[in-house]
Amino acid sequence: MTSAGEPKTLFYESGASWYWLLAGPFSALSLILIEKSTGAGIQLITRVIFLVLVSVFVGIQVKAARIHTSVELTEESLRQGTETILVSEIVRVFPEPENSVASGKSLAKWQSARALGELVGVPRGRVGIGIKLTGGRTAQAWARRHRHLRAALTALVQERVGPTQVDRDAGDDAETAL
Repeated sequence: MTSAGEPKTLFYESGASWYWLLAGPFSALSLILIEKSTGAGIQLITRVIFLVLVSVFVGIQVKAARIHTSVELTEESLRQGTETILVSEIVRVFPEPENSVASGKSLAKWQSARALGELVGVPRGRVGIGIKLTGGRTAQAWARRHRHLRAALTALVQERVGPTQVDRDAGDDAETAL
């Protein structure tokens, strides 16, 4: 439950699941079963060390992913990783592109814009969403469930700016990057 002072969360992605930590115990258990099936002696100390090492390294990766690739949209702000922008800074949400970045075909101008967050580009497994910000800036929001985020962002922007203003800017997404 959210308190009266906290804005309502409209969209959330955690970035990574803590279930990945089960990789350590499963890998140690599988090695024990392999040793047992071959008739070799079971070396528990080595397997416990293996379990701890795998769990620690996977835990570090999951924690980093939860910090740097999580997404949260509220009525007031959009957080992408560690970067937060106000929804009031978003002027327009561009429509889905005709060509993907991997296609090698001409791209919409926003597809070469910087990705929000401190990462170099759109994180793997996520899809970019073109947004126009105040001051003529363009950026890419991103999410795994990009259509849900796009719908929520579009509704917020249209509520604030109005659909007529959004339609008037329709020529912006037709520009292509070289």
